[in-house]
Amino acid sequence: MGTIETQSITKTKLNRITLLSRGDPRRSFSSLMHHFNEESLKECYHELDGRKAVGADGMDKETYGKDLDQNIPNLIARMKTMSYRPGPVREVLIPKEGKPGATRPPWDQRIRR
Repeated sequence: MGTIETQSITKTKLNRITLLSRGDPRRSFSSLMHHFNEESLKECYHELDGRKAVGADGMDKETYGKDLDQNIPNLIARMKTMSYRPGPVREVLIPKEGKPGATRPPWDQRIRR
C-alpha cells in the first residue's frame, strides 16, 4: 500500500471518529493508537506553522524537522508503549474586544452578541 493510500485511509478513519464524536459527545474511544503512523504524523508536521512559539522543552519546528526521519518513529514507539507523556502547555489568554479586562482562551472564537 502506498503513502497516498495510507494517508487517505487514515484521514477517512479519523473523519469517521470525528463524526461519531460530534453525534454523541458522551461516546468514548478506548484506543486510537492504531490510527497513527509515520505518514500521517509527517503530514501533520508539514502542516504546522513554523512561526509559532517554541514548546516548553525549547524545541521548535525547524529543530525537530532536522531529524524528522528518526523523531517520528521514536514518537510512535513511545506512544504505542504508552511511555510518551506530553508536557504542560501554557495557556495564553486573548483580550476580548470592547470589554476591558475580559479575556478568552484562543480556542474560544464564538461570536457573542
